[in-house]
Amino acid sequence: MGPKSRSKRPSLLSKGRPPTVKPKQAALSAKATRNLIRSHHQLLKARVQAEKAGDTARVSSIDAQIQANGGLDSYQIASKLGQSLDRGGDSSKILIDWIKPELAQWKPDLPKLRVLEVGALSTKNACSRTPALDVTRIDLNSQEPGILKQDFMERPLPASDAERFHILSLSLVLNYVPDAEGRGDMLKRCREFLTAQSPITFVPTLFFVLPVACVDNSRYVTEDRLLDILSSLGFQLMQSKRSNKLIYQLWHYTGQSATRSFKKEMLNPGAKRNNFAIILRQG
Repeated sequence: MGPKSRSKRPSLLSKGRPPTVKPKQAALSAKATRNLIRSHHQLLKARVQAEKAGDTARVSSIDAQIQANGGLDSYQIASKLGQSLDRGGDSSKILIDWIKPELAQWKPDLPKLRVLEVGALSTKNACSRTPALDVTRIDLNSQEPGILKQDFMERPLPASDAERFHILSLSLVLNYVPDAEGRGDMLKRCREFLTAQSPITFVPTLFFVLPVACVDNSRYVTEDRLLDILSSLGFQLMQSKRSNKLIYQLWHYTGQSATRSFKKEMLNPGAKRNNFAIILRQG
């Protein structure tokens, strides 16, 4: 084992977020929506690399390109369109369907189960319409009342179980984090926000949605590698399903963690594969 690495502050989600501009109002086709999201992600990755290299001129140039594409607001409009009913629907419907047996125990005289939605885009999704759930919504660039403008990586750690949550939702969030170490830091941090203290029989739960390409077409991540990473953090996979574009998973947090290190290593060579990766460090 090599020398102990110097500890550093976890990367912030906002690190890769550029200045925003007024959102475009024109309707986007499904193809245009995908292209906008893909382009935004590619620019963010390039921006992180330029920052690490200390190339301020390149960072400024990339920021200008992102602004020319409509900035973060346009990205979020595209994301909302991607979750609209005619393009796959509200992902939280799958979460509610998976936990429906547990929710059947809940009665109106009991405290609600607390949900933290990271990267929330709407206050009207299936979670918000479920009486048993009390939903806290955060996003870097809140687009409507009821969504707190906040970086999950800067959210204060809970001081007690009363500030923790029974469910944590990361729907199309991890893939937005612009660097591999930041993704590992985010997964580790999730554990701090979950509680096993519940008014009904309910295991602390992580709901997780990623593009299928992150596990099927990455050089550095496979579905098995994702399973290994989350298992080492104390999560147990309970449900998994796929659509043409997305993979949905539900994980129970057991607390039985034995964090291992996972480096960026070639698992699936191929010229046409993507570079999505997750680096997990001990500690």
